[in-house]
Amino acid sequence: MSDFPTKARVVIIGGGVVGASTLYHLGKKGWTDCVLLEKNELTAGSTWHAAGNVPTFSTSWAIMNMQRYSTELYERLGEEVDYPMNYHQSGSIRLAHTKERMQEFERAMSMGRYQGIDMEMWTPEQAKENYPFLETHDLEGVLWDPSDGDIDPAQLTQALAKGARDMGQKIIRFCPATGVTQKEDKTWIVHTDKGDIECEKVVNAAGYYAQRVGEWFKPYGGRTVPMMVMEHQYLLTEQIDEVEAWSKEHGGKLPLIRDVDVSYYLRQEKNGYNLGPYEPNCKGHWLSSTDDNMPDDFSFQLWQEDLDRIEDIVTDAMERVPLMATSGVSSVINGPIPYAPDGLPLMGPMPGVENAFEACVFTFGIAQGGGAGKVMAEWIVDGSTEWDMWAVDPRRYTDYTDQDYCDKKGMEVYGNEYAMHFPQHEWPAARDKKLSPVHDKVKALGGQMGAYNGWERANWFAKDGDDTSEEATHTWGRSGPWEQRIKEEVENVRDNCGVLDLPGFSRFMLKGEGAAEALRGLVAGGLPKVGRINLVYISDPRGRILTEMSCLRLGEDEFVMITAATAQWHDRDILVQAMPAGVTVEDVTTTRDTLIMTGPKSREILSTLTDADLSLGWLTHQAATVAGKPAHLVRVSFAGELGWEVHALNDDMPAIYDAVLDAGAKPFGMYALNSMRLEKGYRAWKGDLSTDYSLLEGGLGRFVKLDKPQDFPGKAAIQSEKQQGVKKSFATLIIEAGNADAPYMSCIWKDGEIVGETTSGGYGHRVNASIALGMIKAEHAVEGTELEVEIYGEKYRAVVQKDQPLWDPANERLRA
Repeated sequence: MSDFPTKARVVIIGGGVVGASTLYHLGKKGWTDCVLLEKNELTAGSTWHAAGNVPTFSTSWAIMNMQRYSTELYERLGEEVDYPMNYHQSGSIRLAHTKERMQEFERAMSMGRYQGIDMEMWTPEQAKENYPFLETHDLEGVLWDPSDGDIDPAQLTQALAKGARDMGQKIIRFCPATGVTQKEDKTWIVHTDKGDIECEKVVNAAGYYAQRVGEWFKPYGGRTVPMMVMEHQYLLTEQIDEVEAWSKEHGGKLPLIRDVDVSYYLRQEKNGYNLGPYEPNCKGHWLSSTDDNMPDDFSFQLWQEDLDRIEDIVTDAMERVPLMATSGVSSVINGPIPYAPDGLPLMGPMPGVENAFEACVFTFGIAQGGGAGKVMAEWIVDGSTEWDMWAVDPRRYTDYTDQDYCDKKGMEVYGNEYAMHFPQHEWPAARDKKLSPVHDKVKALGGQMGAYNGWERANWFAKDGDDTSEEATHTWGRSGPWEQRIKEEVENVRDNCGVLDLPGFSRFMLKGEGAAEALRGLVAGGLPKVGRINLVYISDPRGRILTEMSCLRLGEDEFVMITAATAQWHDRDILVQAMPAGVTVEDVTTTRDTLIMTGPKSREILSTLTDADLSLGWLTHQAATVAGKPAHLVRVSFAGELGWEVHALNDDMPAIYDAVLDAGAKPFGMYALNSMRLEKGYRAWKGDLSTDYSLLEGGLGRFVKLDKPQDFPGKAAIQSEKQQGVKKSFATLIIEAGNADAPYMSCIWKDGEIVGETTSGGYGHRVNASIALGMIKAEHAVEGTELEVEIYGEKYRAVVQKDQPLWDPANERLRA
């Protein structure tokens, strides 16, 4: 090929809607010398057989942002690129059978309102008025979303492709990529049957082939892409005269119906219906446990229909819309849909691999494709995104996601596609992937476990007779069998000594000449002295909060960096890429366990077990023996009481844990810890600490040293923001709440206007109040300001508190 490009700025592997959208948005940002490779024709994978629904609804802030942007783009795209588009914004009627479902709708509607989406709650009677063929006798209510609709997936992809080509981008069809090679300077060569392409960056947008493409990156630090493939069926009916008559009378399509409690959508397709079920007895394909291997090319192919599997849902849909039963089935589509273990796509930097990105495993690629292209272009060009996109970041998964895990979780997510994600509910599939060395003991003590980056930790400790069933957790409220136990656990920490087994703390050993200077150039503040510990914050180029780490200094150029369990691969990549040659970054997360020992009697109990100097002050650390075993003691407490973290090798921790319990400490769980950290105003990563906010907005100015000579990331942006003043400020609120506390991204109101959002919330048992941490307009972040917080559709009075911890504001208990 004489016009085959041998150089490009970016090569995108995969020609579905997401790949095309990424190419289009790169062009919009001025990178017009990029190439998209497609092994067959554009749309040959999941895009080809996609139903094309375009909802905005989500209970994920990031996903809602992405889907909202898609609807805004699709409205103007046809005219923008001069390509015909079949895009129908017919609106949707989302049915609620229960009060809990109505609460979920209210929460989503509140988030949508904040983003400018005009959703409404309707009565069943209003739904009937707008959809006369709908049976509504057993409904609690309905959510109306006027921006919902559907689009032709092939037209959408071709429109994005045309727009990209018009800007100078190249699309090479029938040209499969065959591998990649990373050069010494961390740029790439992408190999194809037609020749090699040298590029700065490469994107895996290979859809349900993303795992195969991902294997090419393993020699350069990559891992197996966490995903599996599901069968998804939808059926099309023959024409129905009444539907045609309604459409002619109203000049458009019937609203789309989503019966989420039964688990299907039903929409008008031409003058018939399209029914798409998500059945609990679902079927995966190309699974590790079968001999059914993925073929080299499954372009434009489908599987045999299996209507028996969806019979119950079809029957229910016919009862909900009896008109549907008057027509026969004209065709059944049964094609592959990729699933990540949580059903959300993989979008962002490829874990462990420089200059490589993932934009793959989209379960709802048409709805998210427009926003995905925007986000990917921002990652690739700017190195950061407008909205915090941790919900879809590939680094949210680490080494526990073997294929068995991916298969089981994918099946679980598909079979519960429309399920409510209650705050105390833990999904049961594929558990016990990473266990603490004292896991069995914790369980024997009544530990009710939750998974944190694959690590099993106790959320709370049950007593005999407590209801520990999964059904008991199906509530948005704080009340449940855990409530009294959390209160007791907090009170014990307040009055005596509690112990929390905390496996999975992400730990990195930094060692080598230049480590300290490299850290100074990375973090916004200062470093601790040898023998001390402090918090350090890293910002992105805009001065926004990228991550928080605890920094323990062992020597002049020797550090231990400790961070959240879920941040393991995210923060590993930050550290590895920031350290110069000669400085090693060793991940020692899996070799050690941690106990949190905290409460006014913790010194008394610990003194019977250790040779350590327990008079050393707050924010110090020391090597010692505990129960005769080597350990490292760190004088900090996320609970806000006198306390230590006890770090020890896995083999030594059982003896230490038994000794601590025998000496009088009582176990507590993650729910109690969360309650206590809220009372102290301690921020949680990717809730209160996210790239949606700057370090100054987050109230973290005391951790920023603008006068140091190092030009750390975001320094100029922070200097500018400090001069101009922040627009938002972090605040602690006490809410006169009902039986539920404020979830993430609840709207904060003042005089009928939304003035901010909560970033986390819960009940403080030491201060006996419902607490929320949040971001509000700076002028309202004044002690005593009265606001309202919207919790599941109800507004509750809230008062801004003084800028200090609610519990032990002078930190006297911590320093005792």
